[in-house]
Parts: sequence; structure tokens; C-alpha cells
Amino acid sequence: MTTQQYEGGCHCGELRFSVNIDLSKTIACNCSICKKRGLILAFAPRGEFTQTSGVDSNREYLFNKHLIHHQFCQKCGVEAFAFGEMPDGTKMAAVNVRCIDGIDLDTVHPTPVNGASR
Repeated sequence: MTTQQYEGGCHCGELRFSVNIDLSKTIACNCSICKKRGLILAFAPRGEFTQTSGVDSNREYLFNKHLIHHQFCQKCGVEAFAFGEMPDGTKMAAVNVRCIDGIDLDTVHPTPVNGASR
């Protein structure tokens, strides 16, 4: 796969986003939050991500080292995306692939990541 533009959002539709992202490089992390939420994540430079609606409905959750800014909808509670930085300082958006409109999850093959050990 290559980078493509996708649209998506939370369950109730309050939070919406547009992102240019490569879905051939997804991960399934086993850290405490990703495991419980069943997140499949894909990453894009922050400039390739735009929140198109619901900015005032974002709520943020930080845990552990407070490096990842988990964004969730105040109405339905779904985490559609998060923000953070790569080790080199590049600002990134982590998109919950399950929140991309019309995604066929059978075509997504996430790489396991042992986030629980960090």
C-alpha cells in the first residue's frame, strides 16, 4: 500500500478527521490502554492530519510518561486519534484504524508491538 487520503471519526460522528496515511504500516500495541481499547494504529506526520469537526468536543487522556495525547469524544467516548512525537521530535498523529470510514479490517495486518514492556 501507499499513502492515501482517508476520512473517519468517532462513533457518534462528533469528531471527524481527514488524514493521508499508509495503512500497510499498522500496529497493535499491547500497552494497558491499547489492549483494553482494541486499538489498531497507523501513524502520519501531524501535517497530514486534519480534524475536520468537533474540536471543542475533544477530551484528552494522558497516562504513564504523558507522551501520547489520547483524544476521545466527550459524547461517545471513542478514541479516534492521538498525538505524540517520534524519538527524533517529529510530531505525529496516531489514527485508530477502526475509526476510518468504510475500512475493511480484513485487509489490515497490524504488526504486534510490545508497548507493555516500556
